[in-house]
Amino acid sequence: MTLFLLISAIILIACVIGSKLSTRFGVPTLLFFIGLGMLFGSDGLFQIHFEDYSLAEKICSAALIFIMFYGGFGTKWKTARPIAKQAVLLSTFGVFITAALTGIFCHLVLGLPPLEGLLIGAVLSSTDAASVFSILRSQKLNLKYSTAPMLEIESGSNDPCAYMLTIILLTSIGSSLNFFDISYLIFAQFAYGIIIGVILAFIASWILKNVQFGENGFDSIFLVAIALAAYALPSLVDGNGYLSTYIAGIILGNQNIPKKKNLVNFFDAFNGMMQMLIFFLLGLLVFPSKLTYYFVPALFIAIFLTFIARPITMAILLSPFKAPLNQQLIMSWAGLRGAASIVFAIVAVVSPNYADDAIFSIVFCVVLLSLLFQGALLPSASKHLNMIDEHENVLKTFNDYTDENNIHFTCLELNNSHPWINKQIRDIGSIPGTLIAAILRKGATITPKGDTFLRDGDTLIICAKTYQGNDNITLNEINIDSNNEFIGKKLRDIDIKKDSLVVLIQRNGVDIIPDGDTILEEKDTLVVFSQKNLLGKKINEMCQKEPSPLTTNSPINQKRRKIKI
Repeated sequence: MTLFLLISAIILIACVIGSKLSTRFGVPTLLFFIGLGMLFGSDGLFQIHFEDYSLAEKICSAALIFIMFYGGFGTKWKTARPIAKQAVLLSTFGVFITAALTGIFCHLVLGLPPLEGLLIGAVLSSTDAASVFSILRSQKLNLKYSTAPMLEIESGSNDPCAYMLTIILLTSIGSSLNFFDISYLIFAQFAYGIIIGVILAFIASWILKNVQFGENGFDSIFLVAIALAAYALPSLVDGNGYLSTYIAGIILGNQNIPKKKNLVNFFDAFNGMMQMLIFFLLGLLVFPSKLTYYFVPALFIAIFLTFIARPITMAILLSPFKAPLNQQLIMSWAGLRGAASIVFAIVAVVSPNYADDAIFSIVFCVVLLSLLFQGALLPSASKHLNMIDEHENVLKTFNDYTDENNIHFTCLELNNSHPWINKQIRDIGSIPGTLIAAILRKGATITPKGDTFLRDGDTLIICAKTYQGNDNITLNEINIDSNNEFIGKKLRDIDIKKDSLVVLIQRNGVDIIPDGDTILEEKDTLVVFSQKNLLGKKINEMCQKEPSPLTTNSPINQKRRKIKI
């Protein structure tokens, strides 16, 4: 067990380092995860023997749930709405056309039976959201004509259609399905997937807005449960779990829910973990020695997909929208294959109706070629096709883009004869660069104007630009124990260096903004704002130890999290 944990730690550290290196050299990050898995696999240096397709299918399918959920959660619908029609067509009819063309090619050129050829086409018919997102973000590809959001919606939402085709074909191989059976299966996949995803999303949104979670982070755990339920519930009634998960994610990601930024940060990290897991496991599962046998047919399929099937699909679906030729070409080149295709291939391998691992090796080779060549050359192709827009920012496509929202809110309570009481807002001497955004008065919220009078008991919600930080500035905590000589003294009488300031006192669970007349009491916690290394010996004596930077559980850090947007 100890050795397993140590190996896991080494692998995770290697993945993190590899992610940084991949970004720097313009290589898709997910390609490094696959390579690392192959390095640890049966034919690699460390020779970890793993060929349990059934276990791999369960783990990868679970990981894919969260990748799909975050694909929706991170999509900014406001940016994506203008090209939603094109993206939806690409993620539905585009999948069908790509699967059909690839299936015909596999039958006529490679000599595969028709249904098996179509099965390979279905498995490879979707583009990979994680791969596309990774390259768009890391290379900051600001593409013209709203191409980035189109790619994002297409690659995030076409996996459910590819999965549906895969299931239909696997069922058809094992038994004869009539037209009614296929029609109902298609209806169930779409109808139950959409309805359950929408219902769960709005229920979850209402709960997040109206229920106070007791501890920080429990709302994230709640959304993890929602993502799992969004997949499981429709799957019980032959619905499309991946479609439901994606729809739930995109609805929740575009709701004004509390602590949304924290949720985005959580799922961003969690999604990264799932990508590491799924690609490493797929690399571990493959036998490179077998890939050489299937490399030639996989190469032919990859060439056909990249240069024939995908461009034809783009021309058929985007030409009616008068999409420029260079946009169609970059959309064709950006059709990267990835984890979903390999996972669907594993679904085929473990299916009792098929049970042939050749499809896994073929699809794995195609994905590897797609990431290696299409992914690595996507920035260069964008430049040569004149698709780079210097006046756009691709990060605005995602819900975790925060440059537009770099303000924080804090509150100020007016009581104890505060000098602003009974004055109009226009008459108070506020600090330049700050704004009173709202007034809370006796349970009501008042929109402030210049002639609004401030009253005793009002709570002002004040906004200001976020402080971007200076490494020479820090906050330190000082605990006043029973033997401290400053108990009962006013704050102005404490000998603290002039470059330091007590900005907060926590007393019996209450946060106090101090002034010079504030008298210190036993068990007070002082939060001191200062430049590093400027706290004097007197503070060290008060602490009876070196002052330490604020930890996650410190009072001021908790307070900052409460008011941070």
